Amino acid sequence: MPGLPPSEEMQKLDEVLLAEVHDAYGVIRVVQIGAYRFLEFGQGIEQSCVYPPDPSWLEYDYTRAMLMGALCHEAPESALFLGLGAGNLTQACLKFLPLEDVEVIELRPDVPRLAMQLLGLDDDPRLTIRIGDAVELLASAETADLIFVDLYTDQGPGAGHLAWHFLESCREKLNPGGWLIINQWAGNDGKPLGAALLRGLYHRHYWECPVKEGNVVLLIPESLGQSLDLACLSERADALAPRLGYSLQPLIAALRPAS
Repeated sequence: MPGLPPSEEMQKLDEVLLAEVHDAYGVIRVVQIGAYRFLEFGQGIEQSCVYPPDPSWLEYDYTRAMLMGALCHEAPESALFLGLGAGNLTQACLKFLPLEDVEVIELRPDVPRLAMQLLGLDDDPRLTIRIGDAVELLASAETADLIFVDLYTDQGPGAGHLAWHFLESCREKLNPGGWLIINQWAGNDGKPLGAALLRGLYHRHYWECPVKEGNVVLLIPESLGQSLDLACLSERADALAPRLGYSLQPLIAALRPAS
């Protein structure tokens, strides 16, 4: 999630550089500001925010909205993450969902290394990380109950966020009853990037959750015959709230049909 503005409180604190790596795609940095650590790409473009005492804590609404999307499934056993970032969403899903098998595809090999060394990502036995381009490796991935797409660089969303065949293949990788969850940029009109393409590809059969960071999280069911049960979603969110330490209800209230 690049380009998040720091809060006024954060701006007053000193930044401590914990790691800097140069690879074929540019610069990766891990910095600490106050109690938080940040994964950055390029010239200080923030990708993830982690609270080290609890790496499963989701600080930003867009990650909370993606977790909320996972609750659309009654009991997911498998998940596929396309893009790792700092790994805190992956960590949250491993902690709070009944997952038995989690696969991550991440482009840059130093990202998972830094996530494990400095950002609290556990080497969980349920977790498998593969290095490579998600667009190229998707075909060899296992099917899953949940698929998360969050492919960002320091320049913005990766090409996969607007690639018809790739986005179609993501849904085709879902198990029956599964959900595809995409963190999509939003334009000035509040609609997701590539709204016309998305409406055509998914036949307007999906839901959108706009978040305050400026993105729109898309919740896409595996089939046209599958719908979003708001009552069940709300019940699951309420049951999980004491463990999360925050409520997902404001995000559920923000849900809207495809625009």
